[in-house]
Amino acid sequence: MMSKVEITNVKTILTAPEGVNLVVVKVETNQDGLYGVGCATFTQRYLAVETAINEYLKPFLIGKDPQMIEDIWQTAMVSGYWRNGPVLNNAISGIDMALWDIKGKLAGMPVYQLLGGKCREGVACYKHADGNNVQEVTINVRSAMNDGYRYVRCQQGLYGGVDQEIHKPMGALKGSYYHPRAYMNSVIKLFDHLRNTVGWNVELLHDVHERLAPIDAVNFAKKLEKYQLYFLEDLLPPEQISWFENVRQQTSVPIAMGELFNNQHEWQDLITNRLIDFIRIHISQIGGITPAKKLVSLCEAYGVRTAWHGPIDVSPVGHAANIHLDISSINFGIQEWNGFNDAVYEVFTGIPEFKDGYVYPNERPGLGIDIDEEAAAKYPCKNELPEWTLSRLPDGTSARP
Repeated sequence: MMSKVEITNVKTILTAPEGVNLVVVKVETNQDGLYGVGCATFTQRYLAVETAINEYLKPFLIGKDPQMIEDIWQTAMVSGYWRNGPVLNNAISGIDMALWDIKGKLAGMPVYQLLGGKCREGVACYKHADGNNVQEVTINVRSAMNDGYRYVRCQQGLYGGVDQEIHKPMGALKGSYYHPRAYMNSVIKLFDHLRNTVGWNVELLHDVHERLAPIDAVNFAKKLEKYQLYFLEDLLPPEQISWFENVRQQTSVPIAMGELFNNQHEWQDLITNRLIDFIRIHISQIGGITPAKKLVSLCEAYGVRTAWHGPIDVSPVGHAANIHLDISSINFGIQEWNGFNDAVYEVFTGIPEFKDGYVYPNERPGLGIDIDEEAAAKYPCKNELPEWTLSRLPDGTSARP
């Protein structure tokens, strides 16, 4: 008879095999070889997350039964009294995913089985296609299609556009400058070109990344309607979500929102009032699988589909959690996916497999993924801010990223 399972140790593993800071949590138990891994990645504040885990959550968890996922999540969330911030949420997420990983290993099942089993065999994904001009973007869209993708997110110069005439004032501060009007015009021309070249048999997406004033965002969405986007992402910042009512009244462009959300007060009204079509939550930003599975049910009741955040600043462990949720959710929409370099495969084993436009979870118990700590140590993190987080309007005014 197996003795009572207890948490004996919690490790925080920092690694950057693609040059992007990742935070992985490893929860160890008193059972030989039984441990779980989770994603706690908050790239721009990874050291703060590490501190939250090592100094606060680790002593809170030692001796607890890792099978009590719901109770641990609830008590950890309120243990510091103030809550719903991204640092603590990511720290708790790393623990939460690791506990689900342990639960699946104890049950001898993949996590998706614990969530209700498969609703589909593979998870449809979209890839990013960027470029400095419409020709480069078109080439990259076709390349993605050749790899099997039938959903492609199209950008021109990442966020805010490229090749713009910026008339700065004297003494302008450093930052990533962009011109909102030039950006909007370039995107409209881009999608007109794409529909006339790659056609209508591929689903196209675009990420505004909060770059527009609300009234400009409404007008922008209206002008993109005729190009039949699969969705328009992060049209507005979280601080301006009440404007989505204006968007809904004036255009039928599908809206995806939520990448920066931390708690239910930010998404609840958007979902229950049917003001968005896709929820774009970063799973670790809200605390892991436990809150995400509840969010899936809320969205299902109101006809909102999932499109979990899945860029390179989500660890492969976080991507695996996304896929387990995707494959077990009836209201799944699409999954962001860009693949990994060789260094990532050196550090992580059991990464879900991409093939011809779909990603497949493996059948290993738990999340099915693991991390090589020695390999991870070969790729240290760097405490540097990315330039795109310091965006500015032409006159130097700080803008949303």
